[in-house]
Amino acid sequence: LSPTGAQTTQLLMDPPWRPAVLWDRVTLTCQGSGTAGDTTWYRDGQHWGQEGHDHFTVTVSGTYMCDRPGTGLSLPVRILNDRLVLQVPAWPLLEGDTVTLRCRR
Repeated sequence: LSPTGAQTTQLLMDPPWRPAVLWDRVTLTCQGSGTAGDTTWYRDGQHWGQEGHDHFTVTVSGTYMCDRPGTGLSLPVRILNDRLVLQVPAWPLLEGDTVTLRCRR
């Protein structure tokens, strides 16, 4: 829930590492009100044809967002196709948290 108590659309990644990389076979899941068939997907700011699905495995790098009626547009998630990345967990971190980093190639 947001601070005002209103539900918002969430775009979840599996595996939950940032930056996300194409070769990790990232699955995006859109969560919000309504049914899966109500989901609208966007890639690089353009309407993108994955209607009727609330999740899919990414096969093209880019910046993804989803929209669900009643809860609106999600925050963007960027999927890279870089050969070398330093990754951090995708969940929020607070000062003092122990963090595992991944250097991947």
